[in-house]
This record gives sequence, structure tokens and C-alpha cells, in this order.
Amino acid sequence: MLRIKIGDKNYPKLLSEISNPPKEIYVEGKILPGESCFAIVGTRKCSSYGKEIAWKIAGELAQAGLTIVSGLAPGIDTFTHKGALDHGGRTIAVLGTGLDKRSIYPKENLGLAQEIIKKGGALISEYPPQTPGSKITFPKRNRIISGLSLGVLVVEAKRKSGALITAEWARKQKRKVFAIPGSIYSLNAKGCHYLIKKGAKLVESGEDILKELKWKKKEIASSNLQGATNEVERLILEALKEHSLYVDKIIKKTGLSPQKVISTLADLEIQGKVKNLGGNIYTLVKTL
Repeated sequence: MLRIKIGDKNYPKLLSEISNPPKEIYVEGKILPGESCFAIVGTRKCSSYGKEIAWKIAGELAQAGLTIVSGLAPGIDTFTHKGALDHGGRTIAVLGTGLDKRSIYPKENLGLAQEIIKKGGALISEYPPQTPGSKITFPKRNRIISGLSLGVLVVEAKRKSGALITAEWARKQKRKVFAIPGSIYSLNAKGCHYLIKKGAKLVESGEDILKELKWKKKEIASSNLQGATNEVERLILEALKEHSLYVDKIIKKTGLSPQKVISTLADLEIQGKVKNLGGNIYTLVKTL
């Protein structure tokens, strides 16, 4: 574990420029002080829509060369980290606890934390080992999430949400704030709509963010609908073209037998053409 003090050459440059940077940070994994980061945050109790958006946009931005930052929490944070990793990108998790295994929260994301490190990313905290999380440490770490980043995207959030605390830190730090629109009837959209009314940029794809950042990038990946090797694969890929679906919805939309859909989805996942977001919700994988 690295312990890096402000002023050290390995201390992240953008983070050092905020008004109240941590005097020191603890790091597990690889730190690149001059890298360009972007944060994606949101509610822990997210919808399948939110999971898909976080995973896809994190993947698009990671493929374009940005390092994706989030907080390792359940929900949107988890799918943000997974989206970056699944698309071969780098991601950083900022924790509100110490970085030792006993303190890391949530426990169900210990495996994800280890995968982040294994694949070249990092865990960061301003708290020393053996520090448990609290009502103070988690909101306080949000300034680090935004402070590391060129901008912050809020995917889903209620009107009173930790994600909105991160967005407010971003505003104070003069970072760009982005938000995903949702249904006017959804509580998880209330926070995002509030941010949009206050001037946050409405986002429908990673491309919207990259244009706003004036980011020089590789071409954004496109869905590999031409990759079907037979009619069954084509039907399933076509069904997933617009958004992610539960497996029973895929069965209904394609008219295929449950056995055929399940076996073909397994083949497509092995080929890297679809991804199970959890709970048998499938989405298309974008490939360069």
C-alpha cells in the first residue's frame, strides 16, 4: 500500500488543485498522477435501466482513453467499475473506509476491488487502514471522486442522494456536471432532473460527454449486430439493439424457445457480444 502526501510527485494533479485536498492518500494498485479521469455515480438501489446506462457509458469513455472513477458502492458505482473493466479500461475506486480487507465496504465488492487492482486500476482513500466507514467518511470522500475528475455524470439519484453531494462538490470545484434523464414518474430520476434544471448537461451517450470535454479519442465503438453467425443469433442481437432486456422478454420478442434463447445467449456471452448485467438482464457489448 502506498501512502502519498500532497506535494509528492505521485499525488494526483487535479486533486491537488481543489480547495480542500486530502493531506495524504492511501493507494492500493497503480497511480498515474497526470491521467485524465471522469466520474460516474448514482444510487445504490438502481433500476435495470440505470445499470445498463452506467455500464455502457463507462465502457465508452474507458475505450476513449479516460480513467473511470466511482465509489465501489452497490448499484450504479458497481456497474460503472464493471463497465470500464469489461471494456478493457482503467478504473479507480475512492473509498470512505481504510483499504484493508476488513474495512472495505461493501463486503460483496471485495472481489471487484481485487479485480480493479489486478487489471491496472487503483483503490484510493484518505483514511488509514483499519478505519471503518461512517455517516461522515462517505460524504466526505465524494469531494475526492469529483476532485480527481474532469467531470461527473449522475446516472440515477433521488432528490436527496450522495450522488448529488458529489455533483455539488464538482460544481464548487469547477468541474463539468452531467446527468442522465429518466421518467418523470421515477424517484430515481428526480435528482438528475434537478441537476439538469440547474444547468447540468443532459447525456444520452458517451459521445455527449466526450464532445463537451473536447476529448481527442478513438472512434466510439458500435454495436456488433453484423457479428451474428446464424439466424437465431441475429434475432437475439436485434432484440437487444435498443436496450437491455430480461431473458423472458427476449424469448417473447424473438419467438424462440426458452432453451434456444438461453443456450444462444451463453454462446454470445462467450463470444463477447452480449453481457449479463445480473438477474438475467442482457445487453449488447460494444466492440471497436
